[in-house]
Amino acid sequence: MSANALYTDLSDYYDLMCADIDYQAQSNSIHRLHQIFGNSGNIHLDLACGTGPHVRHFIDNGYQSSGLDINQPMLDKAKIRCPEAQFSLQNMSEFKVTKHVDLITCFLYSIHYCDGINKLKECLASVHNALNVGGIFCFNTVDKNKIDSDSFVEHTATSENSFFTFRSGWHYSGSGSKQLLKLSIEKTTADKTLVWHDEHPMVAFSYTELKEALKPYFEIQIFEHDYDKITLWAERSGNAIFVCVKI
Repeated sequence: MSANALYTDLSDYYDLMCADIDYQAQSNSIHRLHQIFGNSGNIHLDLACGTGPHVRHFIDNGYQSSGLDINQPMLDKAKIRCPEAQFSLQNMSEFKVTKHVDLITCFLYSIHYCDGINKLKECLASVHNALNVGGIFCFNTVDKNKIDSDSFVEHTATSENSFFTFRSGWHYSGSGSKQLLKLSIEKTTADKTLVWHDEHPMVAFSYTELKEALKPYFEIQIFEHDYDKITLWAERSGNAIFVCVKI
């Protein structure tokens, strides 16, 4: 299976796979952070937007929202969900915008889809170029030094007379700048079960490395990975929300 199979060939299952994600809580949390740290503008861009659930919530919060993704099947579904939004087929490591924006988001650890450290740095430069002065970049991320490769999350769902089991987990070898996102889908209909397995190469970095890459472009605030309340990162957990203000 190709590196992007889950998000192309299996794109019909993506929303079901993410059914337990509270997109509204995530969007509302970043909206609050934008009100605190942003420049009061309302032009928003979502990187790796997928089928557009975050874009939908930002539009409903009064933003002029748009999205980009590297997979056209995902964007086709996003356009149905958000017909008033603009979507573009672009790689977030080297994207361009037609006008500057005030808020750029990248949810669900998607910043790690950059293909290596150099591509991550290109992404940060692209974000900086796309933002208005005082605009902010918000994303969640994982520190490679805190990854538990034996840990995974699992949830089940029922759709169209089929029972689904979705599993995902990080795997990091302990050295270097590469990690894997391991995913699987089991679909059982009557007495027949189909199974898909997928491994996505991801960029791995420590928070020290990430902060060094961000410093030339942004003032950095780091918060606990909690979408219900805003709490400064206590430097213990390996998951955090970064809020980066363009300088």
